[in-house]
Parts: sequence; structure tokens; C-alpha cells
Amino acid sequence: MKFVHRFAYYLIGLVMGCFIVSGFFLGKDTRCNYFPNARVLNNLRTKPFEYSPKATQVLNEKWITTEDIKNTLTYGDVDFDQSNVPSKGGKLYIIEGKTIHNKEIILKVTNYEKKAVLEEIIKK
Repeated sequence: MKFVHRFAYYLIGLVMGCFIVSGFFLGKDTRCNYFPNARVLNNLRTKPFEYSPKATQVLNEKWITTEDIKNTLTYGDVDFDQSNVPSKGGKLYIIEGKTIHNKEIILKVTNYEKKAVLEEIIKK
């Protein structure tokens, strides 16, 4: 069999395989969170998110918005040296991020089984 024929069979099989695999994953909410940082942030984002009175007070100061909080929970870095500490029936996570004005912030989030609560917002 010529190389051209073998290559054509290979491409036909590859295209059919891609369609089948995309069919499996197309309708599902699949994520590839292999690293601990991505898993923790994804876990916090998927739960109902609440704000403590202290965090609400800082949000009312207008130097930070809820959009900054969402971006930090998406692109932030979890400080595992200080995180994963039992706190108030959940686990406390320290997340470092930035506002849209490029100011560094630290979020203290308590992760419960059914919800996540933003306990404190600290400006660096």
C-alpha cells in the first residue's frame, strides 16, 4: 500500500476519533484541574459565595469591587503554607491576587462543605 493511501486512512481515523471524543465532552461541564491551586479555586467558585460583615465593609470602601474578587478567585494564587487550616467548621484559604487597578490584595476565604465565605480582604 502506498504512503498516500496509508496517510489517508490515518487522517480518516483521526477525524472520526476527534468527533467521537468531542461528542463525549461537548455537553458536559468538564474541567481539567490537575494542579492543587486550580482545584481549590474551582471548588470555591462553584459553591454559593457569601460575604462576611467585615468583607462587606471593605467592599463598601469602593477601592475594590466584586469583579476583583471574582478575578482573584479565577486567576489568584493560593498560599498553601498558610492555607488549609481548620477554621469555624471549615477550612481557611489565603488567596493572593490583584485588582483591576493592579493593587495587590489578599483574600481570606473559609471553605465549608456547602458554601464559601469571604472572611477578610487585605490590601498589601
